[in-house]
Amino acid sequence: MSTLDEDINPYELLSVKPEATEQEIRKAYRQRSLKVHPDRNPNNPDAAKQFHELTQASELLLDPLRRLALDTKLRAKQARAERFKGYDNKRKHLLEELEEREREFKKSRVEKQKQEAAQFQEAEKIKEEGRRMVEEKQKRMEQELEEQKEKQRQAEQELQPPALEPTDTTIRIKWTVADHPDLSTPQAIASLFSSFGEIDTDSIVLSLKSPKKAPQKPPKSGTALIPFKKIGDAFAAVCASGSLKGIEVGWIGGKEPQILGWLQKIGKLGSSGTTEKSSSAFKEAPVQDKAGLPQAQTGGSSTYSSFPSSFPDFSSTPAQTQTGSGGLDYESLTLMRMRQAERQRLEREILEQEAKES
Repeated sequence: MSTLDEDINPYELLSVKPEATEQEIRKAYRQRSLKVHPDRNPNNPDAAKQFHELTQASELLLDPLRRLALDTKLRAKQARAERFKGYDNKRKHLLEELEEREREFKKSRVEKQKQEAAQFQEAEKIKEEGRRMVEEKQKRMEQELEEQKEKQRQAEQELQPPALEPTDTTIRIKWTVADHPDLSTPQAIASLFSSFGEIDTDSIVLSLKSPKKAPQKPPKSGTALIPFKKIGDAFAAVCASGSLKGIEVGWIGGKEPQILGWLQKIGKLGSSGTTEKSSSAFKEAPVQDKAGLPQAQTGGSSTYSSFPSSFPDFSSTPAQTQTGSGGLDYESLTLMRMRQAERQRLEREILEQEAKES
């Protein structure tokens, strides 16, 4: 709460005597405040200030302790003024200069305190701005670090090979019986495609389809699912489809395995020139008879494709073991049942696909 200026005399402001009673002070305050009230003097810019000074003067005089201190101060001031009358001009000048210096000292001290407070606030503002900048920099660094970690995780995930599905090593072939009459047994099909690699002959699914309108006539086309032991061998057979006259070779389901796309992405499997290499390699295979069956089988699949030779064999199966009594053990029996279930599933798929095509 602001106080009344020291140079203002509350008694003079309210026009009352120093020995005035509280009732007289209140009455004087009401009379003078009504004259200078801001609501009654909207065009007077000093009305609010004058009204405020009147209010402070009345509050001071109505407070006994503050009024007693004021009276003491006024009496001392009056006594000093009486003494001051008896001084000569020189002493008056010195006293006035001393009082002016005191006022200037008080004023300079107040200004200094204000400057110190402003400097402190400015320093705090600079510190706060510095803390904010440091926090923002730390957040940016943490965000960049998280982005780098995320990119590293994504790069590591890209380097991880996708899971190999059970049918990724199986290809689907389709031919006309007129062009290849000897492809009527799984053994003949295995003999033709054994040039690309080892085949699970027992799991070959063969379907010879007669004309739909004349089911009693001999089959006109055939379809087979050929499971290779290695996906690289199956890839070589698909790449050499252009060299197999009258035989359509593709992946089961019509879509290549995800592992091939992953190998191309990491640069382990060439995306261009693969078919040409495989086709030319297939042409160098042993002499074939009229049905297109090779007279002898060749070695591994690296001759027919650019598939990486270091790629692991995902589909190799452990050798069957026999118990002491000559029968199959539990592991071999389970493996046999799994192979039978897979064969039945492949047969259902080829029948469904033939039904869609017809």
